[in-house]
Amino acid sequence: MKGITGVAADSRALVADALHSASDVVSSIAVLIGVRAAQQPPDEDHPYGHGKAETVTAIIVSVLLIIVGVEVGIDAVTSMFNPAGIPGIWAVYAAGASILIKEAMFQYKVRLGKKYHSSALIADAWHHRSDVFSSLAVLLGVAGAIAGAAFGIPGAVYLDPAASIVVAALIIRMGWQLGSEAIHQTIDHVLHDEDAQWMVDAAEEVDGVLQIDELLAREHGHYVIIDIKLSVDPYISVEDGHRIGKQVKKRLMKYRHVHDVRVHINPYSEEEPP
Repeated sequence: MKGITGVAADSRALVADALHSASDVVSSIAVLIGVRAAQQPPDEDHPYGHGKAETVTAIIVSVLLIIVGVEVGIDAVTSMFNPAGIPGIWAVYAAGASILIKEAMFQYKVRLGKKYHSSALIADAWHHRSDVFSSLAVLLGVAGAIAGAAFGIPGAVYLDPAASIVVAALIIRMGWQLGSEAIHQTIDHVLHDEDAQWMVDAAEEVDGVLQIDELLAREHGHYVIIDIKLSVDPYISVEDGHRIGKQVKKRLMKYRHVHDVRVHINPYSEEEPP
């Protein structure tokens, strides 16, 4: 709708904004595919699951945004040297409606992404927020061009392509940020002690656990994989030690974003744990 209105109203900025929105549609489809792939259970080739599928999807989306932003920017710069006429008033109405709709979609997807700890959903939500900013730039540019022409202000014709350049910059910036974050998530990194303390506290609450010797929690996409070493009474049976380990794993696996827990049982000793 924005694209049709942009062409009819002779607004390059609104057409650029429409391309931005179109890239959101494509990215949303890619995100859905990534989320479904990430939810697949572990298999022989992927024993740690498919948690990084969403991260790969986020990288693809970020590349798409950067490409669209560059294309919009090139077209906007070109139009600065060959400006069209003053855009029609319908471009203002379309940009205003887009701001309201996209902000509502952003708020909804952010809440959904936080609920399911989904980086891809949150990334997709930020595409809607970038649409809000780009539509705001379009609104200001188009309204300024129309007002400038009405009051005979020289250079008003350049406000519309100038808004297109702002839109292009916002698209590229958003794509860069999302790509940087997604690339960071592809590299497994251990959570800091303060971020993993709640895991230690949860494991210590299990009967039979005398000491947590070591706990390493690493992010795998938007999931967390925990390796934990704990000490138990050295005089209990192997079966009892195994039972305690299973209870610790069960306790930690209750948390939605914990994908797997690997427990190693040590005999308790006053000496430094192995």
